[in-house]
Amino acid sequence: MEGKAVLFKTFGGVEAFPICLRTQEIDAIVETVKRIAPVFGGINLEDIAAPHCFEIEQRLSEALDIPVFHDDQHGTAVVVLAAMINAVKAVGKTLDSVRIVVNGAGAASLSVSRLLMHAGVKDIVICDTKGVIYKGRPNGMNPFKEQIAEITNLQGLKGELRDVLVGADVFLGLSVPKTVDQDMVRSMAEDPIILALANPVPEIMPDEAFEAGAKIVA
Repeated sequence: MEGKAVLFKTFGGVEAFPICLRTQEIDAIVETVKRIAPVFGGINLEDIAAPHCFEIEQRLSEALDIPVFHDDQHGTAVVVLAAMINAVKAVGKTLDSVRIVVNGAGAASLSVSRLLMHAGVKDIVICDTKGVIYKGRPNGMNPFKEQIAEITNLQGLKGELRDVLVGADVFLGLSVPKTVDQDMVRSMAEDPIILALANPVPEIMPDEAFEAGAKIVA
């Protein structure tokens, strides 16, 4: 968090400092932030896991008259959109023509997917530890996954990550290390784009992805 404050100051000229709360209770976090908000021009939520982060961000946004954003949701989404705009240009494709397979269904994944669709992406399939997320899936769902299932995977695909990567233009990893192998990259469309963003170890190492035929790797 101290590092984040330095980035705000260095790149944005924004004075920032970290405040850590000794609670993981939604109501306690919301009430605390509301009470200290008059001091600030904006609130950046950090390190709050899904699904709590969605409710906290929504409640604070509705209650306060200053910007409220959650780094895993908004920060990651903005950076991924920038990468996608550049990547599709580099391979001669367009946002509205590519099929994107997302692995992971946490705060970052769901927010990134929504922003990509807002920017023009029409075909997104999201996977989690239970496999492909589709409308009406009986297991491993929550209200936020059910909402995203209404607007993604319009073909109603089922199965595992390996199954839906076949013919995909883009793999977007917001999950855990080593979930993609070279055969999966080879099964993708021509000039595949690999954004393997698991931290600190990605879903597939860049050299392995390039060796398997990836055109762009991040």
